[in-house]
Amino acid sequence: MTLEWARPDLDPRFVLVCRAGQELINRKNPSYKGRSSLFTDELKHGNISLKLSKVKPADEGRYRCYIPEKDEEVFIDLVVASSAVSSPVISLGGMGRDKTGVMLQCESAGWYPEPELLWLDGEGNLLSAGPTETLRGPDDLYTVSSRVTAQQNLQC
Repeated sequence: MTLEWARPDLDPRFVLVCRAGQELINRKNPSYKGRSSLFTDELKHGNISLKLSKVKPADEGRYRCYIPEKDEEVFIDLVVASSAVSSPVISLGGMGRDKTGVMLQCESAGWYPEPELLWLDGEGNLLSAGPTETLRGPDDLYTVSSRVTAQQNLQC
């Protein structure tokens, strides 16, 4: 029996090809070498699931499992979320321009997919803030930062 796991958007498209119980390494996309396999103990029970290790954001996409002898195919969409997110760091950025409030800055790194950063007041209302800066690093993870001026509420 032949089993093919592929990503149609890649070239070469194969993530794993198994023929007569042997993996065909030379057909595999180089980015999956040493990272894709089957659950060999489960094959006898009909489990032909793909196992990916060291998953990265670039692995996100549509995967196709195809058994040529049966002409059967199934598509699976993989969504990769980052687990390397840093806790947001809020720092004092100085006085606001009109000197009636303080400027706060928030920054957080390690996000995937791209996050949305919102400032809320103590009652959960959206605050008007400057534009959010979003940077995408070489690891495909996002760092976001934003500033807001918090107005002082003076009461006697």
